[in-house]
Amino acid sequence: MNINYHYQGSAKYIASSELINAVNVSAALNRPLLIKGEPGTGKTMLAQSIADNLKMKLIIWNIKSTTKAQDGLYMYDTVQRLYDSQFGEGDVRDIKRYIKLGRLGEAFDFEERAILLIDEIDKADIEFPNDLLWELDQMNFYIPETGETITAKHRPIVIITSNAEKELPDAFLRRCIFHYIAFPDENMMKEIIKVHYPDLDNKLVQYAINGFYKIRTLPGLQKKPSTSELLDWVRALAIGGIEPELIERELPLPGLLLKKDHDMALLKRKYGGGATNARVGYWRG
Repeated sequence: MNINYHYQGSAKYIASSELINAVNVSAALNRPLLIKGEPGTGKTMLAQSIADNLKMKLIIWNIKSTTKAQDGLYMYDTVQRLYDSQFGEGDVRDIKRYIKLGRLGEAFDFEERAILLIDEIDKADIEFPNDLLWELDQMNFYIPETGETITAKHRPIVIITSNAEKELPDAFLRRCIFHYIAFPDENMMKEIIKVHYPDLDNKLVQYAINGFYKIRTLPGLQKKPSTSELLDWVRALAIGGIEPELIERELPLPGLLLKKDHDMALLKRKYGGGATNARVGYWRG
């Protein structure tokens, strides 16, 4: 394994040894790393952590339902060319002025090896994953408008995230390194909070974690609170001067954790009116 690409985690991201190994194997074998896990487990933040740790450029390709693999290579901006031809803005005969590289094209054309995050691949149609792997295998693409071939200067380290909204093709899965990020347990969650807010009172953190997992285990929740919501909540508790014991009794400021009316009503039925009223009643900020 090339030591230059040995990921070891970063100061702002708590990664398990299994995840660190998956990243390093992916980089060494030049295989995309497919990351799954429920929302809030740090799938997207992983790519930033790798970029920070390896001191590489991070290129983010956010996938939509209409995204095609071709979109990642380049775009010919015909609208801008038409506008320029009408208003005399430059030499419209120079087609290269109107070729804009996509995120995959940028990663190929970058002078050094880069991190390419392909975020939420499961949003695209069923053909996209296999088309994407074809482009990654080729490591070059042809631009017919200019007659130019763009060949990758370096193979990017590719991180792909999926929320499992739809199944991915078997052929695609076979060619990826796979890792599932489990939701953090209480001990790891305490480490995550301390990384972000090292000066918080330990008692407040522990009571907040207890309340957070108590809410997550409520049967019938439509949207379980995630790590990012816990971070917002514990910071708000600290700023508001909330006493730790109050968290255990009334779960104050639940609107920072729950985002659906159904879930708020469920919490109120379980713990009485105190939880809902505490959203504003005990704020001291």
